[in-house]
Amino acid sequence: MVSFSAWSQQPSGERIKAMKVAHITKKLDLSSKEAQDFWPIYNAFDDKTSNLRNRELRDIKREIRQNSGSLSDAQADQLLDRLMNVESGLHSARVTLVNDLKKVISSEKIIRLKAAEDEFNQMLLQRLREMRQKRLQRKN
Repeated sequence: MVSFSAWSQQPSGERIKAMKVAHITKKLDLSSKEAQDFWPIYNAFDDKTSNLRNRELRDIKREIRQNSGSLSDAQADQLLDRLMNVESGLHSARVTLVNDLKKVISSEKIIRLKAAEDEFNQMLLQRLREMRQKRLQRKN
């Protein structure tokens, strides 16, 4: 009961991250040594990509939404350049992750990691849809 109470008091982002860690841990079945080497590498990757998505990409998308239809070619070029830089940074971070992980876990486990991430994201989207549906049902 105490752990449930602590779980429910965590901010949403921390709960999601804890769920993701648990999901990946289960799916990869890492040995103690692998886990010790894996998590610092993965966490650095996750921090870098989260920052790119949550700061850079969100700002760019906001500007696009706010200025849609009223951008000059120069403004559109600037936004497009920024967008491509972020996308390049995300790709570069993924390449670095794979290269670093190859030193500590098998290629097969790296493939399982990608599958686990995709599965986790689908699970999150499904839960979000269910929560939205419940809210709509309560309103009606």
